Amino acid sequence: MAFTLRAASDQHLAFARSLTHQAMDHYYRQYDLTWSDKGFDTAWAGRENWLICQGDRLLGFVSLSRDDHALYIRELHILDALRCQGAGSWVLEQMIAKARAESRGYLRLTVFKTNPAKRLYQRKGLSIVAEEGCFWRMESGWLSAG
Repeated sequence: MAFTLRAASDQHLAFARSLTHQAMDHYYRQYDLTWSDKGFDTAWAGRENWLICQGDRLLGFVSLSRDDHALYIRELHILDALRCQGAGSWVLEQMIAKARAESRGYLRLTVFKTNPAKRLYQRKGLSIVAEEGCFWRMESGWLSAG
């Protein structure tokens, strides 16, 4: 069954916050960072949020922002039990297409240095372009500057 993206609303905030906290808790503890529900909620309100679905099944979500040059993936999380089934790759392909359709020069994201998702991002064509403390900044290298 195919994956789809469905616009998220405020009713999905609790799901997204819980999923993000669960997925990122290990990294927050590893790097001695403090999780903030309020910070997540504020960020959610200012972003474009999409649910990742397969039929009626909710798999996760992706959260986006933009500037004049790039589409930014701010969050991309899939439920643990549903990972490694192609949804993450599919979402990245959709975001590449979205960046191109919007004539943005880059697809960008930030990932914890120890997060194995970095390998997926690299397979999909993103490269490490900068280091910021415990994070790698990554971006596409194939989109024409927009």
